[in-house]
Amino acid sequence: MSGWLDILSIGPSVTVQDLGRPGHLAQGLSPGGATDRRAIYEAAALLGQATPRACLEMAGMGGRFRLTLDTRIALTGAPMRALLEGEALRWNASHLLPAGSVLDIGACESGAFGYLSVGGGLACTPLIGAQSAHLAAGIGHRLQPADRLPLLADPTPDAPCLALTPEPRLSGGTLRVIPGPQTALFSADERARFFATAFTVTRGNRQGVTLAHSGAPFAPEAAGSLVSDLITSGDIQMTGAGVPMVLLAECQTVGGYPRLGTILPVDLPILAQASPGTTLRFREIGLPEAEAASPPESQWLAPLRRACQPLIRSPHDIADLLGYQLISGMVRGDEEGT
Repeated sequence: MSGWLDILSIGPSVTVQDLGRPGHLAQGLSPGGATDRRAIYEAAALLGQATPRACLEMAGMGGRFRLTLDTRIALTGAPMRALLEGEALRWNASHLLPAGSVLDIGACESGAFGYLSVGGGLACTPLIGAQSAHLAAGIGHRLQPADRLPLLADPTPDAPCLALTPEPRLSGGTLRVIPGPQTALFSADERARFFATAFTVTRGNRQGVTLAHSGAPFAPEAAGSLVSDLITSGDIQMTGAGVPMVLLAECQTVGGYPRLGTILPVDLPILAQASPGTTLRFREIGLPEAEAASPPESQWLAPLRRACQPLIRSPHDIADLLGYQLISGMVRGDEEGT
């Protein structure tokens, strides 16, 4: 541990998250971890990390933070208004925060989950192999004002700050679905109606997203004696009322509702960032297309690194712009890249 992230004020649902705890389903613990997993891979690319490290997941609202050491940060996921000592910071970018400076992060401008990552990562005490809070399992807690989180030193605080244009995922879209062990419980007509329907998000959290639609409820042909079995993030459950609920990071490990199919992992960030009122559609695909379209997470980082570009500050964000010589390509000479 080399420093601290001090929480001066905080939104109602901010937690520490990383890649979670795979491998504990038999003990009744779902993997958990970041709800929008692509966002923490984007942060790793911006910060030059070999793998995503523990960070802050901010559901709907950020907070006010102070770091006690010079470090780079990355802001990814749902965009929020970010101010460093009153000056605006670009989202989907990395920035250098001097020790003692104050960072303010407001509410989501779109989407649902924003992420604050630091160059060296957080150094909270791991539990069952991860730093992630898993509130449904009673692991960790929502962060509170005056909490202090230990930081590891940024290994390259002087590295150039970068920006990244993320894949669109903040305004809904079409999610690809593969069949599952209970898909055949739904008739061909019922499945066709599902995939032809536009759904609206009514509510969501780290456990899952509930959808509404016009028309009759969706019901399997026979599921009255369905035995509870293994479920996972991305599964599309149909409740007893015929309402679709799609599972996310902190879902339970077993369930008895029939499942129409499972969303590709690569499309889950669209679901994770779907705030109430967002429109979603679904498209059924076969396994060969799914394997081609959804590479394993171990392959996510390299293309994101290649997509990073040097951060170019907007003139509107440069308080001392008049101090720069902008004629004939000349500059003042003592600028710091930000």
